Amino acid sequence: MELKKGKKFYGSVTVSERGQIAIPAEARKDFAIKTGDKLLVLGDLERGIALAKSNFVLKMLESTLEAMRKFETVIKSDDEPVEKKSIPRRRPRR
Repeated sequence: MELKKGKKFYGSVTVSERGQIAIPAEARKDFAIKTGDKLLVLGDLERGIALAKSNFVLKMLESTLEAMRKFETVIKSDDEPVEKKSIPRRRPRR
């Protein structure tokens, strides 16, 4: 069932006695989940559980780390302290 653009409802699943669930076929197809793929189970106590392919999370972490390294280079290359600028105060309204 299509909700908003890019959002879908894939149905419901039942937890087995062993705590297992089956991911609906359409969801597996849409997210290219294949037998043997590693998924991370993420949780938010207020919002619920989410599954993410581990290679997707790894790519996100790698790009974040790359950005942080660039920030570090910029910060360390600036030898002079940042000048504190005063901000003019506004006159109180009457």
